[in-house]
Amino acid sequence: MRSLTAEEYVEAFKSFLDHSTEHQCMDEFNKEEMPNIMAGLGNGKSTINVLGVGSGTGEQDLKMIRILQAAHPGVFIDNEIIEPNPQHVAAYKELVNQAPDLQNVSFIWHQLTSLEYEQQVKEKGAHKKFDFIHMIQMLYRVEDIPNTIKFFHSCLDHHGKLLIIILSDSSGWASLWKKYRHCLPSTDSGHYITSNGITDVLKRLGVEYRIYEFPSGWDITECFIEGDPVGACMMDFMTGTKNFLGTAPPGLRQRLQEALCQPECSSKKDGRIIFRNTLSMIVVES
Repeated sequence: MRSLTAEEYVEAFKSFLDHSTEHQCMDEFNKEEMPNIMAGLGNGKSTINVLGVGSGTGEQDLKMIRILQAAHPGVFIDNEIIEPNPQHVAAYKELVNQAPDLQNVSFIWHQLTSLEYEQQVKEKGAHKKFDFIHMIQMLYRVEDIPNTIKFFHSCLDHHGKLLIIILSDSSGWASLWKKYRHCLPSTDSGHYITSNGITDVLKRLGVEYRIYEFPSGWDITECFIEGDPVGACMMDFMTGTKNFLGTAPPGLRQRLQEALCQPECSSKKDGRIIFRNTLSMIVVES
């Protein structure tokens, strides 16, 4: 067994998105809460500075940019992006090129990890401040989570806001990682972090935050169908392992499949197995 490469991770992640309501869940948050959050940004400035950390292919970024445009018509938006994956950066740029409504938005991409960006900023000694920073579903891939949050929080301007989207402690992932960790292979290279881990860091930093929970589901039915290619790809995402179903010892595979069916991880709906993918949206004040 071996860990997924960056390219394989992209492919496995796509199979997860195709079968989950993750993006619909974020859309709900965008619709219900984001306009109010965005309205308080910028403090009357003619330019609002935005930083996306681990922005991936940019779909969520552009949705938020459009909410910001609607909340602050005519204001210029300076949008910087930190994203280490070259495939993601290329896809993001293509998305921007096809968008007709981003005239008052500038884009700068930093093809770096969040740590590389932090080191670069510290070497330069110049600390650009941002009105809005978002870290969506990316802290699992960061080495030092407390210091990463502390650094990006220090990049906020007065009245700025930091948005962290992370898996909730009421999600199936939290149960899987805490109670059934022995069912996961050592090749899984991500960090098992959920919202409580993040709010612990924020409490230690002494910063104000609000937390919103939005339910989301992931249809993992195919993971239990022998030889199903979609199920195999989703299991690779679940375990961070290449060809998990084909290379894992049968005992481990069986233990994981049994854990996934436990009520604290998933529920049955119309004969389908739906894994709980509940998200926490944490809005941190500067």
